[in-house]
Amino acid sequence: MPALLRPSLHLVLTLALASVLVFASLELLPGHAAALMLGPDAAPDAVQALSHELGLDQPAWQRYGQWIAGLVRGEMGLSYAYRTPVAPMLVERLRLSLPLSGLALALTVLASLGLGLLAAARRGRWVDHLLLALSQLGLALPAFWFGMGLMWLFAVRLQWLPAGGFPGWEAELGGGWGPALQALLLPALALALTQTALLARLLRASLLDVLQEDYVRAARARGLPEGRVLLRHVLRNALVPVLTQLGTQFAGLLAGAVLIETLFQLPGLGQLIAQAIANRDLVVVRNAVMLLVALVLLLNWAVDLLNAWLDPRLRRPEAAHD
Repeated sequence: MPALLRPSLHLVLTLALASVLVFASLELLPGHAAALMLGPDAAPDAVQALSHELGLDQPAWQRYGQWIAGLVRGEMGLSYAYRTPVAPMLVERLRLSLPLSGLALALTVLASLGLGLLAAARRGRWVDHLLLALSQLGLALPAFWFGMGLMWLFAVRLQWLPAGGFPGWEAELGGGWGPALQALLLPALALALTQTALLARLLRASLLDVLQEDYVRAARARGLPEGRVLLRHVLRNALVPVLTQLGTQFAGLLAGAVLIETLFQLPGLGQLIAQAIANRDLVVVRNAVMLLVALVLLLNWAVDLLNAWLDPRLRRPEAAHD
């Protein structure tokens, strides 16, 4: 099997397994799902009616098949709490959550590249030790703590950026790209700070490993400046393990967005999941979680293909057995 097809096969198999786990996890909740949605004071007739409406009186395997068939068609059923189709609701929330996570990921990559290169170029010096200490601090503190600090400094004290809310992407409704990006900047920074600490440490370690290679020593022996050696001869090979980590980074950004969106009052997918859990809207929870899983797996699939392009050894069938 060609090596480039393996990530695609893994994607399909992992999506199938994830769908089973997501479905089963809600099935195994204690109590009846309809009773959980309606609350402890619900009348038995109301519970029975909702069970029939949601198809909960059918066998689990049949409901799972109907759910998967609906996902293939783009149909996710009706939200019990909002009485509206789930699919358009998720798409609307993704219009905020994806740009927020994308902006946070872009900030993470840019900051990590700069800090990782600086730490590797100044290995063992005070700059390197300072960056390692700051990265430890970034790993120890949660994103919402950074969010509160950024909100206090830039929104309350300096009043440069809004403290919360989202004006929307449509200029005719009072929003637009400028105000929208301003509203997303502080939460994106809060998400990026923690992820930057991890990615910068990983990039530094990868750069130091590649710096020991013979071709790097040869480049230095020719008298090339250290900065040129790092950028032209080291960085590309050092990025392979870093790119692999980006899928996990994106998952961390999406997970962290649940608290950040609540803190900054952003109507994104994370806030929707929190509200659906509070409302016992299991239909929304199941589909939203599956959507998040699919997004993370798709990014990991794209990263695997990019790694294979960057490292030709991964495209050879025998590479999997090296």
